[in-house]
Amino acid sequence: MSMTISEKILAKAAGKKEVQAGEIIMANIDVAMMHDLTGPLAIEAFKKIGSERVWDPSRIVVLFDHQVPADSIEAAENHIIMRKFVKEQGIEDFYDVREGICHQILPEKGHVVPGDVIVGTDSHTCTHGALGAFATGIGSTDMAMVLATGKLWFKVPETIRFKIEGQPKDHVYAKDIILYIIGKMGIDGATYKACEFTGTTVKNMNISERLVLCNMAIEMGGKTGIIEADEKTIKYVKKRSKKPYNIMKTDPDAPSLETIQINVEGLEPQIACPHNVDNVKPISEVEGTEIDQIFIGSCTNGRIEDLRDAAKILKGKEISKKVRMLVIPASREVYAKALNEGLIKIFIDAGALVCNPCCGPCLGGHIGLLGPGEVSLSTSNRNFKGRQGSPESEVYLSSAAVAAASAIKGKITHPKNI
Repeated sequence: MSMTISEKILAKAAGKKEVQAGEIIMANIDVAMMHDLTGPLAIEAFKKIGSERVWDPSRIVVLFDHQVPADSIEAAENHIIMRKFVKEQGIEDFYDVREGICHQILPEKGHVVPGDVIVGTDSHTCTHGALGAFATGIGSTDMAMVLATGKLWFKVPETIRFKIEGQPKDHVYAKDIILYIIGKMGIDGATYKACEFTGTTVKNMNISERLVLCNMAIEMGGKTGIIEADEKTIKYVKKRSKKPYNIMKTDPDAPSLETIQINVEGLEPQIACPHNVDNVKPISEVEGTEIDQIFIGSCTNGRIEDLRDAAKILKGKEISKKVRMLVIPASREVYAKALNEGLIKIFIDAGALVCNPCCGPCLGGHIGLLGPGEVSLSTSNRNFKGRQGSPESEVYLSSAAVAAASAIKGKITHPKNI
């Protein structure tokens, strides 16, 4: 039977020759990830079901990224719980407060390879499908089962294949393309679907841009985002991992496959406006909106390519006195590259604050929170009411280039106008 890439990966994980959309399967998990915000709940549930030892410590990755360094006694207590668990269980792939954001660290450190099934206690785990894996977020109690057994049940999802064609204009990035798609689909337009990205535009993207597409699949309800592995994927993976991998591709006549054509020719930078990610408008409709804070970072746009895009615009300039700007590299490796390339100096000279690798204000639980009536322009992935602080604040989403240009003007600005 013809199958999609997601069906093929899940069939392999279930030990079956074939599966079809809607089927319930029990899949073997290749990588299980949990972080400091959700990990303690998973550990509590793991103990409640009577488990004493994890099924395979070599397949578990634990990271601290949401509240690092600890910003409260409660956060510090959660860190203690997880450090103790890691030590007790012999989990070697533990990244403490110094390393960075989970969805940057997993691919960066070689934990993700094509053909794997990856679960994490974070909704943006779908990011890792950019390397040809089936990756999805799960709840803390589901993670308890995974920790104990190495297995989890899934309903095999149908697939929407977004075939993206066209040469993007200057200052149009993967972030703009995925925001445009979400704006068309709506926040529930791909509910429990595998969102597969293909086409010449995707083929021409680097790995960082592909990670952006898959990262935001969840924002239209997707079960996962996924891209077939190619020569770029293999080059990236081989540089970072010695794990065996399986390259799988979608059969074009797979019964569960729906294809949507996306043409990005002529697309201008896109802005997600308050208070939903699917409230997307071209920048020409919102340019001039005054802002109080700019945040460049997160698991969506905190990579070295994003920092280079921003630094290119900010070099030799100063940010507006009316705004504050936070730059948060996605990982220690990204931070070091930015330091060595002189990007950090550009940001500091421009008047930005450069913070340690972490999730920052993205989740509204750490540094850089917004007060009542304040407006943020952020390169992160969500802008729900109260997401970055006060429920009376507003969050707009954009690319790093738009964020940098807007920091200079103190209002939403197209980079071509700098």
